[in-house]
Order: sequence, then structure tokens, then C-alpha cells
Amino acid sequence: MENKLSVTVKYIIGWTVVFAVRLIPFRMPNVEPVMATLMPYSKRYGILGAFLFGLLSIALYDIAVGKAGQWTVVTAVTYGVIGIASAIFFNRAKSSRKNYVTFAFFGTIFYDAITGVAMGPILFGGSYSEAFFGQIPFTLYHLAGNIVFAFILSPALYNWVVTNPKLSEFKFLQVFG
Repeated sequence: MENKLSVTVKYIIGWTVVFAVRLIPFRMPNVEPVMATLMPYSKRYGILGAFLFGLLSIALYDIAVGKAGQWTVVTAVTYGVIGIASAIFFNRAKSSRKNYVTFAFFGTIFYDAITGVAMGPILFGGSYSEAFFGQIPFTLYHLAGNIVFAFILSPALYNWVVTNPKLSEFKFLQVFG
């Protein structure tokens, strides 16, 4: 059983990955690693851990950059729900590139349907038809980014951070040297 300090450190590493990529200037807003980072954590830490990871990935970032608002609530809760779904999926599925890519595909479709198609018109006006057709190019880029991140980043985080026994034992010097 991992101690709370090592779990906290692992979550901080995950959130740092999310923050670092999201802070890249001129990055497309829908190319971000929240989904890819969330999945390995959901595999290891279950429903509550995955919900909190997803929710706080969005909320902490938006607070840190001064952009917290009603959109933060919608996107953070949606990623929290995706965390729950991911934990359920990965409770039955092994940690593999194929499973990460598969979940990223369906998770992205769900996320964009909720945040773009359903909530966009409610929060910002416009029709559902405009939201649906306007969402298509955004979702295609979002899918491409999430699939690439799922293929590369998710397995790396799972092996190097989430299940790394050296981090669990808190022997940081052994991890880096």
C-alpha cells in the first residue's frame, strides 16, 4: 500500500505534465494531455482518485491562470465524470496502448458532445445545429491530440510514475540516477 505522500507526489507529477503542456504558447486549445494523463491514474487509483484527478486538472489550471468561471465548472465536472468512466473501464482492461487509444477516442467524443454541443449553446447562446457543426473541426483536432497523447504519454506515465515502485518508496534519487 502506498503512503499518502507518495500518492500526492505522483498526482503533482501528473498535474505538472498537464500544466506544462497547457502552458505552451500558441498551442491549439484542444490539444492537451488531460485525458491521456487521467487514464493511467484511473487504472491505479480507482473511481474517486480518477474523478478528483480529472476535476482538479481543469480547476487548478483555470484558477492558476486566472480563467476560472462557469466554463471551469462544466469542463472540470465533465473530466471528473470521464475519470469515473475511465476507472470503470480500466478496472476491467489492462494498461495498454490499444486500450488507452480506445478510451481516449470515446472519452473525447463524450467530452466534446457535453462541453461543446450540449453546454455551448446553453452558456453562450446559438443553436444546437451551429454548435454541432462548429464542433466537428474542433473535435477532429481534439481526437488527433488525445490519440497521440494516449499512445505515447499514457503508457509512459503509467510505467514511469503511477506504478513506479521507486516513487512509491520515495527513493527519488534512484529514479533519476
